[in-house]
Amino acid sequence: MAKVHEFTVEMTCEGCSGAVERVLGKLKDKGVEKVEISLEKQQVLVTSSIDADSLLETIKKTGKTTAYVGSTDA
Repeated sequence: MAKVHEFTVEMTCEGCSGAVERVLGKLKDKGVEKVEISLEKQQVLVTSSIDADSLLETIKKTGKTTAYVGSTDA
């Protein structure tokens, strides 16, 4: 079942948010349904059936400081 996972990600520019979008985009056919990025709030919302730890590790591949906030049912 898909959940909406919330992460805080240290992003300073469009390039940063683009990097996050790229790494999560690679999981589109593996369980990620939707990615919403707010550069202003330093927030990434991922609607996915993939577990939070896996998503966190994927986002960390960008080199950005990332923290898992929590999840809600999609």
